[in-house]
Amino acid sequence: MGKIKVETCEIEGLKIITPTVFGDERGYFVETYNYNDFKEAGIDQVFVQDNQSASKKGVLRGLHFQINYPQDKLVRVIKGAVYDVAVDLREGSPTFGQWHGELLTEENKKQFFVPKNFAHGFLVLSDYAEFCYKCTDFYHPNDEGGLLWCDDAIGVQWPIPEGMELTLSDKDTKWGGLKEYMEQMKK
Repeated sequence: MGKIKVETCEIEGLKIITPTVFGDERGYFVETYNYNDFKEAGIDQVFVQDNQSASKKGVLRGLHFQINYPQDKLVRVIKGAVYDVAVDLREGSPTFGQWHGELLTEENKKQFFVPKNFAHGFLVLSDYAEFCYKCTDFYHPNDEGGLLWCDDAIGVQWPIPEGMELTLSDKDTKWGGLKEYMEQMKK
């Protein structure tokens, strides 16, 4: 291995990946994904779709999940900085409803592996950010679910600087919280 450093966190399954950066006076080179290295690190997924989004400062996207076609995601920032969050929604998990946040920037080049059955979202902290993610299933337009980004039952501590104006999509202001999610799961 050696090309990537993989760290775990308090929620089993989440992984923070830091690639090796080879730099000199010309710039740098980084291998952002190598199946063999990731497999050796315990991330043995087949990614079938790559996505990229651009957002301005204060944009908060999420917390999203897929209902019938859950996806593993490998996310990173190629421009700017975001605070990336994953919430455990795995039925029977000892950390169900808990969250972990990670600062992803173009400078630190960290990647965040978010397994299936987690809600995911991010807040743009820089003036502008470009966010890339690999997914293990294709996008299904009618399969999206979500949790309210500010649900007290989850308690995500978003690093919102004083004076920052948040920009959310209409749907992201209307999701229910963890309590509503759990009631839906019982049906």
